[in-house]
Amino acid sequence: MHTNIILTLTGPDRVGLVEDVTARILDCGGNVETSRMARLGGAFAVLLMASLPEAQLANLEAAFQPLVAQGYKLTLSQTTQARAERPRGWQPYRIEVHGADHEGIIHHLAHSLAEHGITIESMDTSTVRAGMSGAPLFSMTALVLTPPALARDDWEPALHQAGREMNVDVVVTPAANA
Repeated sequence: MHTNIILTLTGPDRVGLVEDVTARILDCGGNVETSRMARLGGAFAVLLMASLPEAQLANLEAAFQPLVAQGYKLTLSQTTQARAERPRGWQPYRIEVHGADHEGIIHHLAHSLAEHGITIESMDTSTVRAGMSGAPLFSMTALVLTPPALARDDWEPALHQAGREMNVDVVVTPAANA
């Protein structure tokens, strides 16, 4: 019988780390189903869901011990779902945010969404330096799901207001293929 695990690994970035991580999963008879990986500063972060034979769980943890000994942080958590399924009737939206970077943007926007019972499915954020001034510019793309009884007019104005308070542009569009 197969099981699904959520694996997180963080530590120093190096060439070949993704190959190393995926080889250890493969050696335990596993397959990466979904993943997000990124270099953040000088560190590398792996977040993935893998499917593997249930009998291999202990072997998987042992397979990662050499990386843990090198200072990498590892967590393994079993999950009962093979994939995230959208709750019936919930509507997907894509939210894009752009503006000058400063503290609290993500928190302020997430607070506005949470107040309306909206769940964040995924979120990617980044900052880059503006070409001429070198000022930090913030960018965010999020996929959210709204409850069935919540009309867009009931939450979108509050999100735009939060954007104005944070001095960022907020664009909301339906995400039909989410």
